[in-house]
Amino acid sequence: MKYDVIVIGGGPSGLMAAIAAGEQKANVLLIDKGDKLGRKLAISGGGRCNVTNRLPVEEIIKHIPGNGRFLYSAFSIFNNEDIIQFFERLGVLLKEEDHGRMFPVSDHAQSVVQALVNELDNLKVHIRLNTPVADVEYENGKAVGVTLKNGEFIAANSVVVAVGGKSVPHTGSTGDGYAWAKKAGHTVTELFPTEVPIISNESFIQERILQGLSLRDIALSVLNQKGKTVVTHRMDMIFTHFGISGPAALRCSQFVVKERKKANAVTMSIDALPDENEEMLFQRVVAAIKNEPKKAIKNLLKGLLPERYLLFLLEKNHIDPQASASTLAHEKIRAFISSCKHFMFHVHGTLPIEKAFVTGGGVSVKEIHPKEMASKLMEGLYFCGEILDIHGYTGGYNITAALVTGRLAGMNAAKHALLHRA
Repeated sequence: MKYDVIVIGGGPSGLMAAIAAGEQKANVLLIDKGDKLGRKLAISGGGRCNVTNRLPVEEIIKHIPGNGRFLYSAFSIFNNEDIIQFFERLGVLLKEEDHGRMFPVSDHAQSVVQALVNELDNLKVHIRLNTPVADVEYENGKAVGVTLKNGEFIAANSVVVAVGGKSVPHTGSTGDGYAWAKKAGHTVTELFPTEVPIISNESFIQERILQGLSLRDIALSVLNQKGKTVVTHRMDMIFTHFGISGPAALRCSQFVVKERKKANAVTMSIDALPDENEEMLFQRVVAAIKNEPKKAIKNLLKGLLPERYLLFLLEKNHIDPQASASTLAHEKIRAFISSCKHFMFHVHGTLPIEKAFVTGGGVSVKEIHPKEMASKLMEGLYFCGEILDIHGYTGGYNITAALVTGRLAGMNAAKHALLHRA
């Protein structure tokens, strides 16, 4: 049997592509090598599924540092507000949380997955699970179908590749699609981990002095070789047994990867008190010392920072936590305040791409039509989701990119297929 459209991959972009193609009344086959659809969706947002973000489009694009601008055209056709309406039409009511993140009212990712699967059923999309694809086939400059690992060939007028990147491989994203893209003549840019924990060989990390300590609402920066700030993210972070993690660290990770190419170690800086400048802090501490000169410095500074971090920074500056506040020279106080504002340490890389939340790099967007997600090199071939060289921060941005590109890929693959029906 020949299909109008074959969609390979049952993640967010593939599910959306199959639905969009089905809405065009195309005969659609959705193929996934796993035993269930939506595995990545089911674990996203801590199992609650952050389906999109309600910030203005301009802001969303800023939160997609990897080629977000490529999505301007796509957003003009289908955007985050359309995603919200789409899910509400399917009966999934959404609620807005901090920073514009949108979650199902049910707080269960499975309700999102089930609504999509039900819609596939309504649209009579054919589904084949446990069906690994070996290759996408091309003839005379056109996609003509797929060959399965068992040798079976399935013909189609359009093929949508939605197999994800290389991150979170247990959900099925193992990089299968890059070879199919290259075979069609596409450039696959260098792959790297993004939204991934950061590794440090510093002695305080290796000795686990701060392991498990969370710092709230700090400003974490990546510095370049000249000591200039490359990027700063103000969020929470946590010290781990191998380095740092948490939202601020994950957002900084792709910049660590880039700087790491230039040197063995990359400098990062923590500003634990981003709302106050150094002089204000210094005057505040000096005034407190004048008020209670006999108090131990660690007690005088109680509440300024989490206790473990306070003691760590006092020790770094050779200050005895039990010393009477009045015995401290002003230079020592200034040095301590400087550490509160700029604690510098070296990092030495990140965990591997398989441990990342998101894959950086992929099929070059220069070779994709931005309003259709169609290949510029091979007729009837479409790409969507994380296989493309598009990556954003966590917070609903990647899933927004996946759903928007999936929508356009499926819709246009179907239109192309219906035009070329024999």
